[in-house]
This record gives sequence, C-alpha cells and structure tokens, in this order.
Amino acid sequence: MIETIHNEKEENKLSRDDVMYGIKMAIPICIGYIPLGIASGILSQKAGLSPIEIGLLSLCVFAGSGQFITSSMLIAQSSMFSIIFTTFIVNLRHILMSSTLSQYFSKCNKKFLLFFSHEITDETFAINLMKFKEGIWNPRRALILNVVSHSTWILSNILGGVTGSIFNFNDTIINFVLTSMFICLLCLQLKRGIYILCAVISGFTAINLSLIMDNNLYVIISTLLSATLCYFIEKFIKLRKGVEYGN
Repeated sequence: MIETIHNEKEENKLSRDDVMYGIKMAIPICIGYIPLGIASGILSQKAGLSPIEIGLLSLCVFAGSGQFITSSMLIAQSSMFSIIFTTFIVNLRHILMSSTLSQYFSKCNKKFLLFFSHEITDETFAINLMKFKEGIWNPRRALILNVVSHSTWILSNILGGVTGSIFNFNDTIINFVLTSMFICLLCLQLKRGIYILCAVISGFTAINLSLIMDNNLYVIISTLLSATLCYFIEKFIKLRKGVEYGN
C-alpha cells in the first residue's frame, strides 16, 4: 500500500524534462499568440479597459475569440447578457475538446482537472492530443504547455493595452482582427454540406435581422435559428436514408 502511494507520487512529480519539453512544444503556439494578443489588448484598450483590467480579463477568459467578442461588444455598448451568452455559444466546442482529452487524465485529481480545463484552447488542445496519441506525453507536460501559452497570451494582451494607450491605431483595422478570426474558425468547420448550409442560413438571417434590430441580439437569434433548423434537417436526412436502406 505504502509502495503504491510512493509510486503514484513519483509519477506525479514534475521533472525538469517535463518543463523543458512542455515549453518547447508551446513555442509555436506562443509565436502565434503574440500578434493576436497584442491586437486583442489594443482592442480592449479601445473599449476603455486599463492594462491591469486587460491582464485580469486575459487571465479569466483564456479564449481569443471570447476576449475579442467581449471587447468588441463593450465598444458597441452591448448588454452583459449578450456578451456572456455570445461567448458561451462560441466556446461550446470546449466541451468536446475537454471530453476528448479526459481519457488521458483519469488518474488526475479534481483540482488538477479544474485548472487544466481552464487552460484549454484550440491550439493547446491540438498539440496535446497529438502528443498523447504519439505516446510521449503526460498530464504534467500538457499542463506546462498550457500555462506557458496562457502566460504569453496575458503578457501580449497587456503589451497591446499599453501600446494602444501610447499610439493611436486605426479602429477599423483592429476591429477586423475579430472578423478575420471568425472567418478562420468558420472555414475550419466547413467540412460537411450541413455545416455550409448552417453558415449560409446564419449569415443570411443575421444580415436581415441587423436591418430591423438596434442591438446585437440578432447574432444570438440567427445562431440559434440556423443551428436548430440544420439540426432537424440533418435528422430528417438521416431518417430518410434509414427508411431507404430499410426498403
């Protein structure tokens, strides 16, 4: 019994190799986070946040799209409910990412899982999953990768906030960073016909609703309508195929 506990402690011990390898794997992510983080910090500064507030926002919301959404919607004077709900919808994919990685963290305690899950992003998920599948990864290295990436994001945002307070940047260029990020996220999802249809319906609905609504609720409404409609369309197609195969 004592020997088993001792072995478990040894397995959970963070080694220098874990730290160095985790940092090494985080470098490509950090390189990408620096320009995005600076742009996010500048946008947050335009929304009226101080460098300290920007740092706290980056610490609490480790999601590039989520932070861009928050800053942009603050500038647009959107309601807090709209900001929270929009961020929630955009980041729903984190549920799938967390559940996919869960098989590699069965021996970790809840405190570790709580901290680790906060650090998951699209980029850290992709690297961690790839390394776990290669069989040369462990939860300690995964956590180091996440923490280094998050630290880079926080520092880049603060730098962007300070830079934005010193220099005057074109708001149009900064605001387009969010648009370009969403375009990239959308393109990565267009792997099936139903996803393309959902994007078209959502875009068409959002454009038309924006002409008759004064607030950003049209984003939420168009998202829910398109997702619900495409869910039933896909369900109907599967049901029809099942009937045809049955015949």
